[in-house]
Amino acid sequence: MMMRNSIIAVMVVLASSMLAEAADPIRLRILSYNIHHAEGVDRELDLERIASVIRSTRPDLVAVQEVDQNVARSRSIDQPEELARLTNLESIFGPNIDLQGGRYGNVVLSRFPVVRHKNHPLPNFENGEQRGVVVAEVQLPNGKESIRFFATHLDHRGNEQERLASARKINELLREQNGPAILAGDLNATPDSETLSRFQEQWTVTNSEPLATVPVKEPKRQIDYVLVSPANRWRTIEVSVLDEKVASDHRAILAVVELVQAGDFDSEQGPLKSEGDES
Repeated sequence: MMMRNSIIAVMVVLASSMLAEAADPIRLRILSYNIHHAEGVDRELDLERIASVIRSTRPDLVAVQEVDQNVARSRSIDQPEELARLTNLESIFGPNIDLQGGRYGNVVLSRFPVVRHKNHPLPNFENGEQRGVVVAEVQLPNGKESIRFFATHLDHRGNEQERLASARKINELLREQNGPAILAGDLNATPDSETLSRFQEQWTVTNSEPLATVPVKEPKRQIDYVLVSPANRWRTIEVSVLDEKVASDHRAILAVVELVQAGDFDSEQGPLKSEGDES
């Protein structure tokens, strides 16, 4: 009887340990970086410098904007492929326009396997630059769950109508499938804009206070973001803007977030934050 009780006790401990492990949050490091086709404010074209900035953050997922593929102005280099090689991350390219013998658009870099992906064109008003959003389904390291990662770059013009239409389209894409998702990119919209309000119908901005990303030398406005959805699956650990002001005309923004169980959430405060998080 004593041996039987001992075996049962061991089994209970093992089962409890397995349940606790399964419930542990998954921490992810998310970077958004508009790289200006790797041309810095010093007018030097240096993709290795961009890759070094990315590597320094040890990211799991990166949304990269203004990426050239075989474009003359950037020496006809396949930047998505080179970024993958230089960062040792998987690269997904979402081309939006043809340019100087090549293509130009957004890139997703991922430390984890990308199960499927699609580049969705966004609304285009008054013959503006065609914009898009890459949606990648990423398998998480626990092997049991995946997330959708949205990477985009919205219209820069003063009139907000195209950005509002793009936000509506991205929100529609989010609603097509349940489950946790992250949106990162250059939204060309400030925190008090109608565009951000439209996004926040479905998404939560990871930084509670504005974090300026442009102009790169002395940032005064935030237009680059990391957002998450739904709020009850995410906890923000840290958000920061990188102190790098030469490699591109934007500063990169890094968010460290945790994917948590749906019950681990404060309905009044939103995604719970770790102690000491002041962002």
